[in-house]
Amino acid sequence: MELFRRFRFDPTLFLAALILVVLGVIMVFDTSSALAADKLSKPFHFAFNQLGGAALGLVLVLGLTAVRKPLYENKWFVYGLLGLTILLLAAVLAMPEVAYTHRWLVFAGIRFQPSELAKISLILFLARIVSLSRERINEPKVLLPAVGILGGAVLLILLEPDFGTALLTFATGILLLHIGGVRWKNFLAIGLGSIPVFVLFVLLAPYRLLRVLEFVTKNKDLQKASYQVYQSQLAVAAGGLFGVSFGEGTQKYFLPAPHTDFIFSVIAEEMGLLGTLAILGVFIVLVWRGLAVSMKATTYSSQIIAAGLTFLLAVQALVNVSVVLGLVPAKGVPLPFVSFGRSSLLCSLLAVGILLHISQRKGTARGY
Repeated sequence: MELFRRFRFDPTLFLAALILVVLGVIMVFDTSSALAADKLSKPFHFAFNQLGGAALGLVLVLGLTAVRKPLYENKWFVYGLLGLTILLLAAVLAMPEVAYTHRWLVFAGIRFQPSELAKISLILFLARIVSLSRERINEPKVLLPAVGILGGAVLLILLEPDFGTALLTFATGILLLHIGGVRWKNFLAIGLGSIPVFVLFVLLAPYRLLRVLEFVTKNKDLQKASYQVYQSQLAVAAGGLFGVSFGEGTQKYFLPAPHTDFIFSVIAEEMGLLGTLAILGVFIVLVWRGLAVSMKATTYSSQIIAAGLTFLLAVQALVNVSVVLGLVPAKGVPLPFVSFGRSSLLCSLLAVGILLHISQRKGTARGY
């Protein structure tokens, strides 16, 4: 039996997400006000947009937790969302270029990035396949179509191009399949089989290849390919233990994307090592509670969904911080909840909303 207790969700998970959202709004203003004033004569432009996205996302979270039925397990909702996502990913390729890419749909002056929605819709789809075919997931007629749909969506993201998001989406998808019962040999075969595709897209983009070569060589061009990471590392080093204090950082004037992909660099400079460790601690708490929700979920499908969403948020945060510190080649992956971007923020809060809904479903037979 299952009990549903409205708004009796995991409070620690909700609080961790809320702290990160509030931090994001504050830091987006801090990192973008000078840029917005110079380019748009509106110092609050990016901060207000982030605040609007946060408000809409929190309304979405409360709406999800108020609904009794788990829409994320309904086949019509899951397949409908997946179909819409594929359609949007294809449509975005016909949109006008923005910064030499086709990542955004623009409607009534509002931009939306379908690749962010793809992360969520693919997790729900793959979790459904795994839960319905639990004993047959390794059969080719079950596994190959699932991998094919995952690969097709990832290919569309690669064509935008958005290499970082494509790689993250694919990694999340195949890990979810492995958690759902795909054997190691099949898991490795899928992973190894995808390598030539990703290598090809690296070779087809000279700037991307240059970033990889700069990462693996000692002689770095600090004015071109390694400029972003170098400035990021300078910001981290300048922060020291306690930081230079809020608003006093200077590297945000040199970083090309201080309010998006490299916002953690500014946080490190202004809040220091102790501040960054505190923020990483909040992420660890969020991941811990997400995994706890997965382990206590009342259905196998919910267990897989919760694990997939938690893994997505954890790896995305890990990749962003790794890029900031120069531990991996630079790629455009935002810090969940914190980096500027309404699409990313909304979809991150959608993931949290689903996790919170799962935490409200109590299995009486399991003593939960």
